[in-house]
Amino acid sequence: MREKFDEQLKLLNQSLVEMGALVEEAIADASKALVEQDASMMEKLLALDDAIDQKEKDIESLCLRILLQQQPVAGDLRLVSAVLKIITDLERIGDQASDITKITGYLAGKPYIKKLEHIPQMADATMKMVSKSVEAFVKKDLQLAEEVIAYDDVVDDLFDVVKRELIELITKDKNNGEQAMDLLMIAKYFERIGDHATNVAEWIVFSLTGIHKDSKIMG
Repeated sequence: MREKFDEQLKLLNQSLVEMGALVEEAIADASKALVEQDASMMEKLLALDDAIDQKEKDIESLCLRILLQQQPVAGDLRLVSAVLKIITDLERIGDQASDITKITGYLAGKPYIKKLEHIPQMADATMKMVSKSVEAFVKKDLQLAEEVIAYDDVVDDLFDVVKRELIELITKDKNNGEQAMDLLMIAKYFERIGDHATNVAEWIVFSLTGIHKDSKIMG
């Protein structure tokens, strides 16, 4: 019985790694589409979003089979419960990457009101957070998960910089307003992606310690 359980947990790890890779790719493609003003990336992003959604369903189904067949307790139960939360946040990141690309479509063909610098940095930071979160899950690395949580401050600080710069551009010329608001919305989506990556790391901490910032200890 335990041997089959271990096989299922191995598949769970592998599936989560695959979902994380799809999410990283979605963030990278959304950033690339923005920087290059490439509206043609939308079709690929939609396909990626579908793949992420399907992976969420597959992992959810596997988790439910484990719960029904193995009736895990203590640490094993925390692990499966955490995965069900993690995949929800990863799926939402995929949605937000698609939303970014939709806005990019509106901006295609128009010169940017400023050189994009900090928004791509936000994208890079969030990709790092997702990658490190999945790594922390697979390696059961509490310190790495906590580092991801702390790294969200980098994304938040970048968002504040972008917001200040865009407000200044609107103040100087009201004609910058429409595009500035679009860019601010994109930055906000990346900031939310950072929040979801933080949630992932927090659930990893829970799976390892039984402690979550918004919940009580589960044995």
